[in-house]
Amino acid sequence: MKIKAIQVTGMALLEVRLLTVEEYHRMGEVGILDPDEQVELIEGQIVKKPVKGKAHSAANKHVEKLLETRLGDQVLVRLQDPIQLSNFSEPEPDIAVVKPNPLFYEDHHPTSDEVYLIIEVADTSLNRDTEIKAKTYAKSGIIDYWVLDVSNRQLYIFREPSQDGYQNQMILSDDDVISLLAFPTCSMVVKEMLRPTNISYR
Repeated sequence: MKIKAIQVTGMALLEVRLLTVEEYHRMGEVGILDPDEQVELIEGQIVKKPVKGKAHSAANKHVEKLLETRLGDQVLVRLQDPIQLSNFSEPEPDIAVVKPNPLFYEDHHPTSDEVYLIIEVADTSLNRDTEIKAKTYAKSGIIDYWVLDVSNRQLYIFREPSQDGYQNQMILSDDDVISLLAFPTCSMVVKEMLRPTNISYR
């Protein structure tokens, strides 16, 4: 069990009892959490996941196919599946590029040292992804974290994780080129991850 003190506006510090990953799973097993409930465990707290719009879902699939084409069997690309960062955090990132596993992680969720890259796709969740989730991923040692902002056509790059957050941050635009830290020869242009500008919605 872990206790964290939080400051509530205009009130004294309150102690919050944090959930472990094991307790979180148990809540699902006994029906406290519905199997279809869109939540994830972040820093010991159950957090509701934002509703995914059409642009978000399309970008997820687009980036998934791009990564699979470029990297092939060198990696396993997981979409919106759990990764276990610690005893208190099991987020479900939009895209996780992880080490291949013969069982496809049937016996465990990927851990930090099995993750090459995490990508969150943001339409309405930009602040959450670049602030709250970035701090969680940094503390867990995720070396390469990207946030694809589909609304503003930008890619946020977070690297050099520490307990205080990422020490290296960049914001890239359409024509900028980026490579994965784990695969420096695998480069892509930001606009390859986004809807072509010559195609408009009907």
